[in-house]
Amino acid sequence: MVVSTAAGAAAAGAPSPTLALRVVDRDTGKPVACCVYLRDPQGRAVRPRGLPFWSDHFAFPGEGSLPLPLGEYSVEIERGPEYRPATGKIRLEGVGTVPATFELERLTNLRKRGWRPGELHLHRPLADAELLLEAADLDVAPVMTWWNARNQWSDREPPADLLVRTSGGRYYHAMGGEDEREGGALLYFGLRRPLPIQKATREYPASAAFLKDARKQPGVWVDVEKPFWWDVPVWLSTGMADSIGIANNHMCRSRMLENEAWGRPRDVQRLPPPLGNGFWTQEIYYRILEAGLRLPPSAGSASGVLPNPVGYNRVYVHTGKDAGYEAWWNGLRAGRSFVTNGPLLEVRANGKLPGTAFRGKAGKPLTIRITGTVSGNDRIDRVELVKNGELAGSLASPISGSVTFDAPGWFLVRALADNPRTFRFASTAPFYVSFEERPERVSRGAVRFFQDWLDERVARIKLDDAAQRAEVMPHFEAARGFWQQQEARSNVP
Repeated sequence: MVVSTAAGAAAAGAPSPTLALRVVDRDTGKPVACCVYLRDPQGRAVRPRGLPFWSDHFAFPGEGSLPLPLGEYSVEIERGPEYRPATGKIRLEGVGTVPATFELERLTNLRKRGWRPGELHLHRPLADAELLLEAADLDVAPVMTWWNARNQWSDREPPADLLVRTSGGRYYHAMGGEDEREGGALLYFGLRRPLPIQKATREYPASAAFLKDARKQPGVWVDVEKPFWWDVPVWLSTGMADSIGIANNHMCRSRMLENEAWGRPRDVQRLPPPLGNGFWTQEIYYRILEAGLRLPPSAGSASGVLPNPVGYNRVYVHTGKDAGYEAWWNGLRAGRSFVTNGPLLEVRANGKLPGTAFRGKAGKPLTIRITGTVSGNDRIDRVELVKNGELAGSLASPISGSVTFDAPGWFLVRALADNPRTFRFASTAPFYVSFEERPERVSRGAVRFFQDWLDERVARIKLDDAAQRAEVMPHFEAARGFWQQQEARSNVP
């Protein structure tokens, strides 16, 4: 699409033309909020006044006026993965108002089938939250208002109503927080006030100490922000984490963060950049499941810190007809979900949603039928069945296949997009399988993986103060005891 002014060339000193931009849903013809990537003739991102801008894009309410200098502009317009992006050129050659209308075509409507999208890592101003959620077509997103030494509530009382339901029926919560230090990052939701971490140092107090204090408050949700953070074996050992971010902010819209920051590094020879970090994240998550821990996957984009738009990494939760805030969190806890940064992966097993626990009879193999669809804006490279941490085959699209168990285990389905720059994928939460008179699956190899990890982490602790070290070390010793117990429970290699 190319839009030009009809007026003559602008005289010297004449005011800039105004772009009257309108973005509509093709099905309804009505304006819709969206995310706009507008670049000037030099290829620089345009930052309009009065609109929430971040990195290289801005949230747009669907219609409005943008004063712009003369020249040709490129534009990309997105509204989450359920819409096809719109692109085009806008050429401003004269003065006056230039109307430009773009249509967004809806690819699918997951809400009609009971799926509602959210994300858990949003570092943007509270005042912009409603428009940001609308522009991303996102239903749930807690907003980070405290993070280490930064605390928006340090000089004022938090509002009495921390949960906000927008005019469009979406939800954001004003007390999201993050403890991000030497051991990695934990995200906190549902607190009434920030945790007292503002004076914490890189290693003291231990992140597990704040975790245990937070757990004393009812209704708190704790998310392990990435699987490769150094303190993951400690956090897992507490049993106090509610979810873990396998679609995380190292996965960006146009590129990857190719290292593990201050987390446990991968073998880059085996898992080379740019996609190796994404596969490492998956592998660690599978080892968590193999170690006998049932932890649902989550997603977060860190818009406001990393260049992602809001909702780039998101988790769809099936809530049926209940569009409420609590229903969304309850569905996430149950694993009735899939995470994605592109493909839309709707899968059922024997007609049941992800998170379902199937139960077989002793001595009789259990075969489970897998069906579903994968859609979206990306070309899908492959759809894979993962069983007990190993690839168990590929699935055609529409998804149709089966998996057979003769012992307890788990499985999930993931879709990998054909994108050489970034790890673009979708994954269901796990399905679980148990059998009468058989203990749940616990892999000795997976447990020892976390034991070795814990030993490496302890060797890295940087605390010269003897009293502080004496206070921190019991958390690591408790973790060592937990993993020893898991090793004693192990029943497969």
